[in-house]
Amino acid sequence: MKIGAQVYVRGSVEAVGMYCKAFGAEIGFFVKDEAKNEYLHCELMIDSQLFMAVSEAPASCDVSKKTAWQTMAFNAYDLGSEEAVRNAYDVLRDGGTVIDPLGPCDWNPCCSNLIDRFGVFWWIAI
Repeated sequence: MKIGAQVYVRGSVEAVGMYCKAFGAEIGFFVKDEAKNEYLHCELMIDSQLFMAVSEAPASCDVSKKTAWQTMAFNAYDLGSEEAVRNAYDVLRDGGTVIDPLGPCDWNPCCSNLIDRFGVFWWIAI
């Protein structure tokens, strides 16, 4: 059995671009509704491994309150360097909400908790 991370957002094309920029991911397999300019499913790959999938949230799903973090959070750690964490932080905080600014904690020298502009909660760290 495998468990994979997938997030449903409004603005999936923009979200895919942001996550690729934040983590150095590349688009793998995808299904896109060209008429609506949105992803029905888009796999983001890092080093040929699935990092996460992104899909457009269905109209019946209310994501306007940006409360996805209450039920969904991603921990992106072992990013390799402070520079990689800082890049992810700078990209994800644009239009989002910083919970804990980038800095050390008791168990990691460089980390942050934040909610991106799509309402997704992230803990990012070296």
